[in-house]
Amino acid sequence: MKGAQKAQAKHEPEVFRDNLLAQLASVDKTKFEDVAAKLDATGNTLDYRKYADSLFELLITGSIVEPGGIINDDPATRSPFSLFEAPEDRKIIKEYVGVFNKLIRRYKYLQRSLEDTLKHILQFINKWKSAENSKLAIATGYFITSQLVSMSVLKVLLKDYLVKDGASLEFATSVFRTILSEQGIDQLGKQLIHAEMDQKLIELFPPNKREDDCLVRHFEAEDLKELVDFHQKNKKNAIKNDLLTSVRNQLTEKVKPSEVAAHVKQTMKDYKLTEQEAIQIIWQALLGSIDTISARPDQVEMYVVRATTDWAPLLETFTTSPKTEVVLLQIVQVSCYEDAKLTKFFRQIVQLLYKHDVLSDNAIIFWADKAHKPSGKTVFLKQMEPFVKWLRENEDSSSEEED
Repeated sequence: MKGAQKAQAKHEPEVFRDNLLAQLASVDKTKFEDVAAKLDATGNTLDYRKYADSLFELLITGSIVEPGGIINDDPATRSPFSLFEAPEDRKIIKEYVGVFNKLIRRYKYLQRSLEDTLKHILQFINKWKSAENSKLAIATGYFITSQLVSMSVLKVLLKDYLVKDGASLEFATSVFRTILSEQGIDQLGKQLIHAEMDQKLIELFPPNKREDDCLVRHFEAEDLKELVDFHQKNKKNAIKNDLLTSVRNQLTEKVKPSEVAAHVKQTMKDYKLTEQEAIQIIWQALLGSIDTISARPDQVEMYVVRATTDWAPLLETFTTSPKTEVVLLQIVQVSCYEDAKLTKFFRQIVQLLYKHDVLSDNAIIFWADKAHKPSGKTVFLKQMEPFVKWLRENEDSSSEEED
């Protein structure tokens, strides 16, 4: 009796398949509204929840996928409607994805199963025909832009056996091209970051081609320069974040300013960071080394004054041009705007930086006249008014003495 039950359970997906195919056989597969309506109605009689994997395998590959990625080529067991059988036409493939969209809107519980089934199917892209992979990649792009699946499905492509012969790179390139035909690089970038794929684009390349030059040449040749720009910007941001963390730790541990400067200069050289980028990182690290959150209001001033004074030599090392001085003023302004505990100390910070030769009078006057940020400008310009007036008068008297 138990053996009979096991045998029946083993063949249940095939019974589901046969019942689904019988329903789909009654509609014209080119009439997408009719296919969607039939799938909607069939969900009332077939157990979509139990056989969700089989349902999507049939709608994607046309067959139930056997272990090892084997699909049955027997026409009698193949779905008349499937992505693998779709014409190689982006517009039509998008219509196919629309059928999936309507099905999932009707049966929301199927969405998770679609993502899981797609991940399973993508493990076998080295076994599908080129045309099938092409259509699947385009559909995957539309699945992602339609928010039916997340970008994390592409993590499957990082498997070594898919990467080594270039299958992963070819597939992912087609997915990215499809996504960018529907939305901008900003949205694609957010999706890559959310899926933690942003730092792994290089891993789509075979091991002997995992260099930035290879990535740049490939995606530029595929007319995906936007993706190259995103990758380079994202990589630089990661480097800057790492530098911020290391400098903050050094400041917290009271490492000598000269040692911190040497570390920053080496990172600038290795990764082509500008002085303007470096000074912003150092200031953010300086503030990050101060515990303004748990400090009492009367302690904040003391902490800020002490840190600014202690690390002024470090800041001076990286303010060798008027442009960098102005950038430092701007980042100090924004940070004092964003942290309410620092707002009333803006002028005091600027005066300390002036006193320690980090900022020049020309930079401060230029900031006041033309280069201040919108963030809290009324408050900060009012705070700075007496000091700026003094600087102007000092400048005028110096000019008269020279005359």
